[in-house]
Amino acid sequence: MSSPRKTRVALVFGGRSTEHAISCVSAGSIMAALDPGEFEVIPVGITRAGQWVLTASDPAQLAIANRRLPEITLETGKAVVLPADPTANGLMVLDAVAGPQALADVDVVFPALHGAYGEDGTIQGMLEMAGIPYVGANVFASAAAMDKEFTKKLAAVEGIPVGPYVVLRAGVSLSEEDKERLGLPVFVKPSRAGSSYGISKVNDWSELDAAVTEARQIDPKVLVEAALVGREIECGVLEAETGGAPEASLLAEVRVVSGHEFYDFEAKYLDDSCEYDIPAGLPPDVTRQVQDYACRTFTALDCAGLARVDFFVTPELDIYLNEINTMPGFTPTSMFPRMWAETGLEYPKLVSRLIRTALNRGTGLH
Repeated sequence: MSSPRKTRVALVFGGRSTEHAISCVSAGSIMAALDPGEFEVIPVGITRAGQWVLTASDPAQLAIANRRLPEITLETGKAVVLPADPTANGLMVLDAVAGPQALADVDVVFPALHGAYGEDGTIQGMLEMAGIPYVGANVFASAAAMDKEFTKKLAAVEGIPVGPYVVLRAGVSLSEEDKERLGLPVFVKPSRAGSSYGISKVNDWSELDAAVTEARQIDPKVLVEAALVGREIECGVLEAETGGAPEASLLAEVRVVSGHEFYDFEAKYLDDSCEYDIPAGLPPDVTRQVQDYACRTFTALDCAGLARVDFFVTPELDIYLNEINTMPGFTPTSMFPRMWAETGLEYPKLVSRLIRTALNRGTGLH
C-alpha cells in the first residue's frame, strides 16, 4: 500500500525588492521547519533582476553568516517559470537543450517575499491567475498593507488611532504649515517598503531634504511622520482556522538598547542591540485594546492568513497604529513566530497551520 502523496509547497523567496536578503533568511527558517514527512518543498529563489531559479533544499545556504547576507543568483540553480495558466498547475524548468519541462504540480505556494514585487499584491495576482492557493493576504490586502498611506486611511475609517503624518508624492515638498503641525523630530520613510530600509530620523528641518532624497531612492512616494514618544509594541494575527474572528498573539515589546537611535535594519538583523519582552509589560486593559486594534486592522484591510501589526504606546497609554505587515519576517529573530511560540503555537505548527489555511481558502473571491 503506497503512502499518501506529500503536499507540494513551492517556497518562493528572494525577489527584486530591497528586502531580498531578509526574504532568503525567512525562507531558510521556513524550510527547516516544514515536516519532511508531510511536505515536499520546492525551493524557488528569485534573483534581484527577477529571474526564477530552482535552488537547493539547504536552509544553511540562506542564513546570515558573519554579517554576510544571502543572495539568489542565476548560478544558484536551474531557471524555472510559473505559467499564469490555471490548467498548468505547476512549475516549468527551462532547459536550453530540451526546452520547457514540467517540474511538478504545486499544491500551494508560500511566498516568503518581503517588499515590492512580492508582498505588495503582484505575485498574489499572478497566483490568482494561475489558480494556485497561496499563504497570506490577497491582492487588495497585500497592496493596501504595503502602502503605509492607505493602511493609515483604512485604519482611521475604522476608528483605529494613527499619528500625524504627511504624504509627499513625487515632486512635492513639505510645506511650512505641515512642519508646524508635525513638529520635530519626524521620521521620513518610503511609503511602500519594509525592514526599515530608507528610514531617517530628522531632528532639524535642515536634514529633511537629504532624508526625503534617501527615501525616494526606494519609493517616489514618501511619508513624513511625527515622532511618537512611546514603546514599540507588536502583535501577531492569524486567520481563524474554522472561520470567525481573527486571533491575536501575546504582545511583544521591542527595545533598542545600544548603538542605534531607532529600530533600523542593522538593529533588527545584524547587531545584537535589541531586547524583547514577550509578553509586553502592559496593563491588561491596554494589552486587550492593542490586540483588538490589531485584529480590527487585519479585518479593515481584508487580510487573510497572517499579519504582524505594530503600534506605539505612549507614556499616557495612548495607542497608535504604526504599520501592518502581511508577510512578516520568519527569520530566527523575527517577532511574529516568536510571539506565536510564546502564545503556544510553535514554529513548525505555525507554518503548517498557515499552509492548511491557504489550502482551505483556495483562490478567487471569498
